[in-house]
Amino acid sequence: MAALWLLFCLSSSVLTTATPQPVPASVISRHDLFVQIDPERHALLATDRLTIEAIPGRALRLSLAGTLHLDRLVLSQSTTDDIGRDLPFQIEHEATAPFGQYITLPAALVTAGAMTLTAHYHGVIDDPPKEPRHLRFVTPSETAGHIGAEGVYLSSETQWYLDFPESLSRYRLRVALPSGWTAVTQGQRRSSAPCPAELCREAGLTLAEWETAEVSEALTLVANRFVETSREWSSSGGQSIRLATYLFPEDAGLADEYLDATARYLDAYISLLGPYPFESFAVVENFFASGLGMPSFTLLGSGVIKRHYVQPYALGHEIVHSWIGNSVFNRVDRGNWVEGLTTYLANYYWHEWSGDHAQARDQRHLMLRGYNLHVPPERDYPLGQFTRKQDERDNAIGYQKAAMVFHVLRQEVGEESFWRSLKTLVAQYRGRHADWHDVERIFAETAAKDLRWFFAQWIEGTGAPALTLKNVTAHPLPRDADGRFTLSGSIAQTGPVFRSPLPILVRMSNSRQHLVSTQLSGADTLFKSDLPFKPLTIELDPEAMVLRRLARRDMPPVLTHYVTDTKRSVILALGGSDTDSHPFQDVVKRIRSQDAQKAPGQRTAITTLAENALLPGEGSVLILGGPASRLTLQPLLSTHCGTRLQLRDGGVTVAGKAYDGPGIALVASCHREDRPGSVVTSVYALTPQSATTVARLLFFYGWNSYVVFQDGKPIARGEWDAQHSQEVSLDDTQSAH
Repeated sequence: MAALWLLFCLSSSVLTTATPQPVPASVISRHDLFVQIDPERHALLATDRLTIEAIPGRALRLSLAGTLHLDRLVLSQSTTDDIGRDLPFQIEHEATAPFGQYITLPAALVTAGAMTLTAHYHGVIDDPPKEPRHLRFVTPSETAGHIGAEGVYLSSETQWYLDFPESLSRYRLRVALPSGWTAVTQGQRRSSAPCPAELCREAGLTLAEWETAEVSEALTLVANRFVETSREWSSSGGQSIRLATYLFPEDAGLADEYLDATARYLDAYISLLGPYPFESFAVVENFFASGLGMPSFTLLGSGVIKRHYVQPYALGHEIVHSWIGNSVFNRVDRGNWVEGLTTYLANYYWHEWSGDHAQARDQRHLMLRGYNLHVPPERDYPLGQFTRKQDERDNAIGYQKAAMVFHVLRQEVGEESFWRSLKTLVAQYRGRHADWHDVERIFAETAAKDLRWFFAQWIEGTGAPALTLKNVTAHPLPRDADGRFTLSGSIAQTGPVFRSPLPILVRMSNSRQHLVSTQLSGADTLFKSDLPFKPLTIELDPEAMVLRRLARRDMPPVLTHYVTDTKRSVILALGGSDTDSHPFQDVVKRIRSQDAQKAPGQRTAITTLAENALLPGEGSVLILGGPASRLTLQPLLSTHCGTRLQLRDGGVTVAGKAYDGPGIALVASCHREDRPGSVVTSVYALTPQSATTVARLLFFYGWNSYVVFQDGKPIARGEWDAQHSQEVSLDDTQSAH
């Protein structure tokens, strides 16, 4: 025990040597808000009674949206009234954010301990949502906040109430809205009734009161003309939770589907992470594209709701955020571990937990390929520096690589320690901020292991091991009547050296398989194993259990290969008289628009199909074609796709199956035979009508080798087998008798 305690002391001494972070001068422990909203006029009238734990002699500097006008700031006599004296304040506009401002209370007026300030303010919040810059539904449309006839969305980015950085507050919110409107926010709704005349200036308003029992980083308020559906539910462990949906009238019939899915996810994750932190959970429909998780509710865009997005990567992901991110907080500027862990538990682990091992394996492969395609070594950065997603590279590091790192951590500490660590993390840091070093401490203490090397390697460093099999041989054991063999070889790390587990799959005669567990620890790792049958092939980690570098040619060819290639071309192969108005021209316009900000040498080359069907000398190629060019396209596709794709008169044949009719369209990618790592992607439609939906949603299908569409709906999809440079066949020279 003494040695173990010394290990913990040494580990703690490493963790506490980080540069001290500045502590906020003051924090707001409670907001008591009354807000009257006029959607037609985009207007807000508010009173906020703030309880501030102040540090005497330090000025109070609170943020507020620049479109809001502070009328009075009162030093209240108590937390229940605003009788007091008006305080002088200064207004400072933020140079880097023209719509923001700071309200400063001079230091001489700040007293020790709890202060009660009441702010009276009003103004307009009118930043209509714009189309999202990215295709993924989880990216909200670009808006800082909006009050309008189509809906209300006020988040922390809106700055619709006075706040300090890093304040963890409790909230009481009373919100008055026109009749027919419903407000939804965090916590529990305590009442809803007509607004009394002494409180509301206008007649006919409804007043709803909400209150949070738990502290939160911020308060989000949404409102619309919802149909509310709710049920009281108890988990298998006995915890009672109110489940609700707030959907638009045309989608209200989906309520039970979302409530049932919510119950399934909550029951599973309560068993993994401990009690659900809130009294209720609601699925709320939004008037613009979003996929956001707030304490006690998720805000999903209407298009998402209509598509029945109850999958683990959608609804399940936001429910996991109830524990990770909305109960245990992270300071994003110090590294965002929340998204990676949530991705691991929802997008991946749900499939493993529910027994769908094939889908779990596919998710591991997808995370591994996402990291390798979007993050080449020259564009990598340490996981600990990830803060928020701005592009697909950030997504691949902060979500996909991070999820794989947690999978490797689980293997390092073991099943029991991993899941106990997560429960401990949630319990210890509920209502508090946790950083990467806190995550490290919890796992190290629970597993009784020094994990400093692990977090230094995977969180503070970059990259992943790049591996090559070497000197693999197999020999029959001498005088072994049972035909046993000895297999040996080495695994070389061709780049930086990592410590990592590595499973090796050996395929043997008699259709038998054997898994060899190895542990990478140096530039060359030797392995040796006795086998009951003759080995035929050996492959590194075919189940994608560990994080590693993969060559582009070793992954199944997909549209994302094209998107991530450093050299790209588009070949128009439409033909006919309606070429200029063909829907595939919209794809070209989008590519040109995205390339407009790039240097000329980095832009996509756009050409038409030549009669000799020659491809550009290098890079990946996107071919947009139709029946008029079928006879010229087919030889080109045969060169790179072999017999997997056949363009026929009136249809296509994919992997031996025929698809016919004017509604057929196809997206298919194959590795370029002459340029390993680059792809030829054919987007082919039998008619302009069948091309319309495909052109609009093309890049949603970036992870399939082929997708066949009929009248705009996918009816078949799959992946081609990849080359395997990390698979070795044991021929007679390597497997001797």
